[in-house]
Amino acid sequence: MRLKTLNSGYLLIQVLVFGAIGVVIITGLLGWAGTSLRYSKLLNSREQALAIAESGLDYYRWHLAHATKDFQDGTGRVGPYVHSFADKDGNVIGQFTLTITPPIVGSTIVTIVSKGEVFDGSKAVRTLESKLAIPSLAKYAMVANTDMRFGEGTEVFGPVHSNGGIRFDGLAHNLVTSARATYSDPDHVGADEYAVHTHLGTVDPLPNATLPARTDVFMAGRQSPVPAVDFVGLSADLATIKASANTSSGKYLANSGSQGYHLILKTNDTFDVYKVTSIISTPRNCDDPGNQDDWGTWSINKETYVTNYPFPSNGLIFVEDNVWVSGQINTARITIASARFPESTNTNTSITINSDLKYTNFDGQDVISLVAQDNINVGEYSDDDLEIDGALVAKGGRVGRYYYESACDNADRHSLTLFGMIATKERYGFAYTDGRGYDIRNITYDGNLLYGPPPSFPLTSDQYQTISWREI
Repeated sequence: MRLKTLNSGYLLIQVLVFGAIGVVIITGLLGWAGTSLRYSKLLNSREQALAIAESGLDYYRWHLAHATKDFQDGTGRVGPYVHSFADKDGNVIGQFTLTITPPIVGSTIVTIVSKGEVFDGSKAVRTLESKLAIPSLAKYAMVANTDMRFGEGTEVFGPVHSNGGIRFDGLAHNLVTSARATYSDPDHVGADEYAVHTHLGTVDPLPNATLPARTDVFMAGRQSPVPAVDFVGLSADLATIKASANTSSGKYLANSGSQGYHLILKTNDTFDVYKVTSIISTPRNCDDPGNQDDWGTWSINKETYVTNYPFPSNGLIFVEDNVWVSGQINTARITIASARFPESTNTNTSITINSDLKYTNFDGQDVISLVAQDNINVGEYSDDDLEIDGALVAKGGRVGRYYYESACDNADRHSLTLFGMIATKERYGFAYTDGRGYDIRNITYDGNLLYGPPPSFPLTSDQYQTISWREI
């Protein structure tokens, strides 16, 4: 009997032990199930918060499409701006809060931060940041309204486009495009050629034959036809710059009554103004065999100091006369425009760069734009090694250097280095086929200009594009 009692007790202990284990396991499973359910609900809430934050970005992009310069959500006050978010039945289930950072002077980049929240007790919050911008005319390293030729020795880092044809015998590191399919190259007689072609080494075949890739010239390829670039609207841009410069936040210089003005930009955010009283006469036997419009030395002989001005707060300097520009900036954004109104081919003005015009910073902090009613010139008495940093726009003429024959002083120059972009209505060029001009021409595209152009720089659209999107 005693043995039987002991066995009964032993079974009871086993039942208690395994029962306890079962309770622990069941409790754990229930806890895990509860945790998983809560985590699943939290994940769902976080996804809802992300969707709400994204709806905030979509809403403000829509808002800017209808009011491109409203960075205060239509309220006229400083944000942040809170909007309720409802489901399909009209029940408010959350909200998004917008923080809008408007563009700095000259830029088109708008930064939008949208924080999405869900009203389900989970306290789920997701925050997104998006940058929107309007592309400028500076989407190209070089853009022209006419036929262009890039000779041997020319190296271009950045996109190139012409509304006419392009003969490219240098090296293009980016895409080269034309608005035409074929054209007649004005530099020689013969049948029409492809709108983007080369004569370097083996001449490209004529249309209807297969066009080779020629990556030795067109490293990123070539395309034609593509949509044309509008040059007509540049007159309106000049008038707008004049109006904005002729205010307390800009700087307007009236007709000098002489040859024009020389502006020397300084790294302390000021510029010196000189009145140009005479230009260098052409040397003996130095002629203009090409009969180029407004040909001359475009080089300063005498000038008188006027004064020193601080850079205007809106970054706009408008001169109703010819302008010579030189100097260096440091963390400044400046547009210098030259024009006379009403416009006439007999009185149109030009801008000349004979000495270095330089940035200190090449990360978008420094931006210079020169917008000329007629030409952007490099004159006869220019630096042998000339550096130009900036966006150059010749609204009615061309960007380049006149032809100076061997009898002229400085007919042959060594190197020209441009960091920025060129927009020219007429044919650009700093060198000629007989070797006159700058032997080496290096043109490097400043990608910061695309969405962060100089003040009042021409744009290629009136709609914002998303250039970045991230969660923060």
